[in-house]
Amino acid sequence: ATRVASYNPWTALYWLVSGRTVGGMQMYDVNARLDRDTALMLWTQGSAWFSSEQGKKGQIKAGQLADLAVLSKDYFRVQEEEIKGIESVLTVVGGEVVYAAGAFSSEAPPSLPVLPEWSPVVNVPGHYRSAPPQSRVGLMPAAHHCSGPCGVHSHQHDVARRSSVPVSDDSAFWGALGCSCFAF
Repeated sequence: ATRVASYNPWTALYWLVSGRTVGGMQMYDVNARLDRDTALMLWTQGSAWFSSEQGKKGQIKAGQLADLAVLSKDYFRVQEEEIKGIESVLTVVGGEVVYAAGAFSSEAPPSLPVLPEWSPVVNVPGHYRSAPPQSRVGLMPAAHHCSGPCGVHSHQHDVARRSSVPVSDDSAFWGALGCSCFAF
């Protein structure tokens, strides 16, 4: 459903619930979107079905795997736009802490090396970060959340986005030159 699949479930859940890209472009109207419960069920139980592991994982239920994540925000209560920015602050797999941040950072295991070494994650850690709020000075819109150089390809997203060529229209097919990292 997107140009690039993400390892981040919140990107997919945001897409399913809002019908918008991470950059905010509306792709689907309300009739083609899912409520939060259904989207989460498809992501969890649906994934277990897809891997033929229903009954083993996908639900919080006696007898199923009990891996868990403590989240930065409540998926069911945050504004729709905030779904894509949800992150784990504590992740437990097989009874072991595999990730910890913020208040849980003292529980964090040692960092693993990024492999392969050329992976974009080396230069662009994490995932989506919300655009900064609008500037108070002259009520100018804030810089696009990709206003600096692309951390993967080093080109200037904002220069392309603000250009007068037809591809500067974020709602057009190629967006602001359609960077292959699809950061918009």
